[in-house]
Amino acid sequence: MKFIIKLFPEIVIKSKSVRKRFNKILEGNLRTVLKRIDDRVRIRSAWDRMEVQTPDGLDLETQDALIAAMCRTPGISAVQQVEQCVYESVDHIYQEALKVYGAQLAGKTFCVRVKRLGNQDFSSLDVERYVGGGLNQNTDAIGVKLKKPDIEVRLDINNDVLSMVTRQHKGLGGFPIATQESVLSLISGGFDSGVSSFQFIKRGCRVHYCFFNLGGDAHESGVREMAYHIWQRYGFSHRVKFVAVPFEDVVADILENVENGYMGVVLKRQMMRAASKVADNLNIQALVTGEAVGQVSSQTISNLRVIDEVSEHVIMRPLIVSDKQTIIDQAIKIGTHDLAASMPEFCGVISKSPTIKASPKRLAEEEAKLNLSLIDEVVYRSNTEDIRDILNTNKPAPQEVEIVAELVPHSHVIDVRSDEEVEASPLELNNAFVEHIPFFKLNSEFPKLDANTDYYLYCDRGVMSRLQAIHLNEAGFANAKVYRP
Repeated sequence: MKFIIKLFPEIVIKSKSVRKRFNKILEGNLRTVLKRIDDRVRIRSAWDRMEVQTPDGLDLETQDALIAAMCRTPGISAVQQVEQCVYESVDHIYQEALKVYGAQLAGKTFCVRVKRLGNQDFSSLDVERYVGGGLNQNTDAIGVKLKKPDIEVRLDINNDVLSMVTRQHKGLGGFPIATQESVLSLISGGFDSGVSSFQFIKRGCRVHYCFFNLGGDAHESGVREMAYHIWQRYGFSHRVKFVAVPFEDVVADILENVENGYMGVVLKRQMMRAASKVADNLNIQALVTGEAVGQVSSQTISNLRVIDEVSEHVIMRPLIVSDKQTIIDQAIKIGTHDLAASMPEFCGVISKSPTIKASPKRLAEEEAKLNLSLIDEVVYRSNTEDIRDILNTNKPAPQEVEIVAELVPHSHVIDVRSDEEVEASPLELNNAFVEHIPFFKLNSEFPKLDANTDYYLYCDRGVMSRLQAIHLNEAGFANAKVYRP
């Protein structure tokens, strides 16, 4: 079986040298992607297209897998499925076209387009007239329509070989990966960061991933799965890195020292500082985020400006003017929606009255309270892996913890919420002892507690308490459980 690869129109209009380079890169990318499905596939590059030849007798499942892989490879506008035969005459060409297209033309308008190469005793126009007239008379087509017909009968004649496009599949478009420079995507596992990562892959960038771990292995495992999904479906032709940065100590430093309204902006600035160092280590000049203007308080134009000031890297936001539903629709289309929807929402840094217009002077005052050396420390402790290995790494599977809705008498409950949340809405329980230990102090305070007592962690939404209980269980404290009334 043969396939014709049509190039993305923006490639076709490039200069000769650029187009030649893009074609060469796309050919290499296709070989890498297709050989994992069937290493007998052959690819030949021409000036305006590529031809993919598969072995004879290929089963339908493998055919579908090859088509899907080609349609998800950046740089391809369309994948045309081609049927070939050796013809003997113009009438023979018509008879073969009738077999392939006859049933498709019922109730449709059509036209015949012929591309011819070689020395024949007929012209392309001769074939178009003969085949078009025959199909018009001997099928249930409405008639011939030269402009915007329902169906185009495409015939390719190369010496004595006739090729007919039997099906056309829509490609991903965009530029081949590695025709543009690499970027580092700050991936959180939500809808936005997954879609923004995909958009840069489609535009021809090799996308590496940086994840700030705020909630232990349970949080990280879901993000690793999403990054792998995006790479495996759309970026498989190139190796990339997945960098996990342990950020819990940075969050704790912010919660203990920064004024409530400035916590969100300071956290984003700290992330940008760390991401810039990770990018430098990977020799990458640009950072990518899924931020959209006005979506949350830290994403106002004023706040984005002060966030960008901490990095010398280009910070690119492909979703900057997208609304949430458009982003979710795109996530559904690329297959990341379900993963994003199941991702636990981290609720660790939530300001009661976040600023929407952070003052540079006030930011400097707040950040002067921080231990800025923490950024160097957490980047040093970060874990960098090849994307191909992140699902095979011998990390323990996220543990499940015991969650109770009703407490036995005299239970010991630990309220892990922030001081502000506890002050605004204190947890009052009859016949149970309630102790307040903010989540960011649990790592240091929990080992001091009685190891023979069960402790039930509580927060408003049950997300933080579960993440912290899992984190403690992984550290060997099996007596950490969750209270979720």
